[in-house]
Amino acid sequence: MYQSQQAHSFLEWKKMISSTFVPLEAKPLSSAPFTGRLDGRQLHDVGIMRLEAGAQTVFRSPSLIARGGIGHYKLSLQLSGHGLLLQDGREAVLEPGDVAIYDTQRPYSLTFEENFECVVLMFPQHLLGLSVDDVSELTAVRMGKGNRLAESVAPFVASIAAQLPELKSPIGHRLALNIVDLLSTMLADEIYSRPEQNTDNHARLLRRIQHHVEANLGDQNLSPDAIASAHHMATRTLQKIFSASGITVASWIRERRMERCRRDLADPLCNHVPVGEIGARWGFADGAHFSRVFRATYGLSPTQYRSNPIPLTG
Repeated sequence: MYQSQQAHSFLEWKKMISSTFVPLEAKPLSSAPFTGRLDGRQLHDVGIMRLEAGAQTVFRSPSLIARGGIGHYKLSLQLSGHGLLLQDGREAVLEPGDVAIYDTQRPYSLTFEENFECVVLMFPQHLLGLSVDDVSELTAVRMGKGNRLAESVAPFVASIAAQLPELKSPIGHRLALNIVDLLSTMLADEIYSRPEQNTDNHARLLRRIQHHVEANLGDQNLSPDAIASAHHMATRTLQKIFSASGITVASWIRERRMERCRRDLADPLCNHVPVGEIGARWGFADGAHFSRVFRATYGLSPTQYRSNPIPLTG
């Protein structure tokens, strides 16, 4: 549903942004009368919002984080004015056309010292398909002019935001996930383009293997043995590399396959595709096995989830 809200006081604005995103603290930076406007849509798991408001600081405190809820990432695209994003000991000065990502599970602040406009995307962390450790290297990092992918992604996000009043499901839902996929590619490129001395060999190898898995999820023969062979190592070595990250190889494969299946089942443009075919598309040759794993993961059968694809929020 498209929403357009106007705030005529800072108290109204604070309540508005906390209910739209995650609970936030905020304070105005000017004594002038405050107005703010928020327009956007929640397209299944992905919220796309355009904000226009006066000078302020918003911050996510440890006490608000402690209230719980699943982890989300937020992407901010600056349209006008300037913003200062702080997280994880880094700061990013955002000029029009710049984007930056931040994590709602860790403290952050955003300061705007003048009137501003921006687009904010918010979505569950698992949609990116990147490890939390990888993304944590890129929070509060400005990506804009001079970044080969950000220069393409930012105008696309701005264009979609401008179409929000007309952007409805199922096309809106598909576009929202396309944006997240583009963002994932942009962040992966940023990670890979960083000097190797900033990352230890183990982390680089784990990252490369995880991307190999992501690219081959539809291969029904994808297995720890096959992955180890593709990377010229023993299966036991592969298992050790993953054990340090707190997850087994098989669990990582299953988690990523389940996410792809869930996305397809929630996509109205895939309603004509039989449930068993969706499972097979992502590596589950046996339909009954696919249904059992899906129910164990999400608490619903694939057919039940397709009928009521509840967004993963919290």
